Amino acid sequence: MKRRFLRLLERAGLIGPAFRTYERLVSLRPGRPAAIDGPPLPPRRLMVRVAGTADADWFLRSGRAAYDAIAAHVPLAEIDSVLDFGCGCGRVTRYWSDFAGAVRGGDVNTKAVEWCRANLPFARFEINRLEPPLAFEDESFDLVYALSVFTHLTAELQLAWRDELRRVLRPGGHLLVTTHGHSYLPRLDAGERTRFESGELVVRWSDVPGTNLCSAYHPERYLRDTFARGFAFVELEPEGARGNPTQDLVLLRKPS
Repeated sequence: MKRRFLRLLERAGLIGPAFRTYERLVSLRPGRPAAIDGPPLPPRRLMVRVAGTADADWFLRSGRAAYDAIAAHVPLAEIDSVLDFGCGCGRVTRYWSDFAGAVRGGDVNTKAVEWCRANLPFARFEINRLEPPLAFEDESFDLVYALSVFTHLTAELQLAWRDELRRVLRPGGHLLVTTHGHSYLPRLDAGERTRFESGELVVRWSDVPGTNLCSAYHPERYLRDTFARGFAFVELEPEGARGNPTQDLVLLRKPS
């Protein structure tokens, strides 16, 4: 029933405005304030836009878990610069405050970037469009991570951003992304499941890319054969994205 209703909104050209209204309503739900250690919490509406919930405790816990998952897969002591691509309102960036190197963030949401600039002074933040390029020089970073970003882009945008992130990575640098993998099969209908299991990328609600409504599902074959082109495929850990529970963690390396 929910999906049928969404299709009706899509045909009427109202899917985008309806989803923004839904986000505003979610941000108004009462929530228990969290005990905050470090930077302040972003406004509830920004948290909803990033995480789909205004639950402050979840926002803080998941951000820390995401940072810990990155640290478990990439030797942070060996890197000098990092980019949080799709940083939102700093859910994960806030945990890089003690990093000795350069921390950068980029996001399409102007208000989120402005909030980060005002509240996370240890990092530099830039606004990007829904499509490339980024406002960073070639080979600027040892690590770029994109958590629950490629999960909300069309196939064309995903490959364009893959190439752009490769541009800003130094040789030998790592790209870490999270994806909707095999654990998300129950969300797919029969036709989508068949496409997924044959190795095809599945994208829902492609007319609203960059929102939480647009959802992309990545089979391992697609990741290895298509998404990873131009990179060395290092690792896929099923459900390894601890800050985005049940998403897979994918680690690629730019050739030296």
